[in-house]
Formats: sequence, C-alpha cells, structure tokens
Amino acid sequence: MTPKKVREFFLRLAAANPEPKGELEYATPYQLLVAVVLSAQATDKGVNRATRPLFREHPTPQAIAALGEAGVEDYIQTIGLYRTKAKNVVALSRLLLERHGGKVPHDRAALEALPGVGRKTANVVLNIAFKEPTIAVDTHIFRIGNRTGLAPGKDVEAVEQKLLKVVPAEFRLHAHHWLILHGRYVCKARTPDCPNCLVADLCAYKEKTRVQS
Repeated sequence: MTPKKVREFFLRLAAANPEPKGELEYATPYQLLVAVVLSAQATDKGVNRATRPLFREHPTPQAIAALGEAGVEDYIQTIGLYRTKAKNVVALSRLLLERHGGKVPHDRAALEALPGVGRKTANVVLNIAFKEPTIAVDTHIFRIGNRTGLAPGKDVEAVEQKLLKVVPAEFRLHAHHWLILHGRYVCKARTPDCPNCLVADLCAYKEKTRVQS
C-alpha cells in the first residue's frame, strides 16, 4: 500500500471513529493490565463478564494477592486457560507490590518481566494507560496488515515494526484500536464484509466479497 493510500486509510477510519476505545472494562492501569493478561485467547466480552465481579470485590493488587490463585480461579473459570492465568495474575500482583509499590510501571522491560505479560500486552498497557503510540499486534491486526497490504509480515513483530514505519505519526496513538475494531467487525477472518468496508478501494485483497444477490 502506497504512503498516500495508507494516509487515506487512516483518515477514513479516524473520521468514522475519532476516539476509538478498547472493549475491555477497567477502572485503573492495574485492572487494565489484569484484563489484558486474561484476554489472551479469550473474547473481551468473556473477560468482562469475569472481571466485573472480580474488580468490584478485589480491585487492587493487594486484594488480588490476598485472594490467591484458587480465589482468582473462582472468578475466571469461564475463561480459557484460567488456571495458568490465575497463577500469573496473582504472581504479577505480588511483583508489582514488591518491586513497584503496587503501581503499574511505565516501562516496557519492567512490564515484560511480569508473569503473563508479553510484548503485545505491554504495548496495550503503554498505549492505553500511558498514551504511548505503540501498536499491539493481535490476530486481527496481523490479518489486516497482510490481507490489505498495509503492513505485510511473516510474524506479529514484523507486522508491528512495519506499521510503526508506515502509519503517519498523527494516527499512531489510536492505530491499533482502529485496526482491532476493523478486524473484529468488518475485515473478519472467514468472511470479510468488503461491501460495507470504508477502505475496500484502498485494499490489496484480491478475493473481496461481494454483496449477496
């Protein structure tokens, strides 16, 4: 995709949704971190159902650490890989208390040193909690990067690095939200909704779907 097309791509997404928001529910950077850790291989809606009562009753790292793994499991057992995730959430809560005074660090290396936190999770937290122009590449963004020609790459990190190069600076803060929402609701994995896509004419995908007769 040419620089002119990339710019137009984001101009249209921005015009349609000037202030995009993620769909995970949280009240603090800590709750955001926990929700993102829980969202791996799970839907945001499923995570929200589990975290509403969890965060209401145990909103802080102190409370989660005191609750323990078995206690966290009781709240999140509807989420895939819940035992491993409960272990990670309790462990990261204890490390936040031990190393960071209970605060989520504004530092990639410190975030990625926490249990259950990889590059994608760190990018989400840095972007949403600290307003850094990072781009967290999930399955939706990886698909869009390759399918549209926006940022082709063989793995998520390659797509991330390409996006950081091609996305104009003015759009970088919200880019990952626009792309995730576009992938979730329009440029879907099995049957992309090309007839209702704002950027279909800019997209290099050769097998575009058509309006059903």
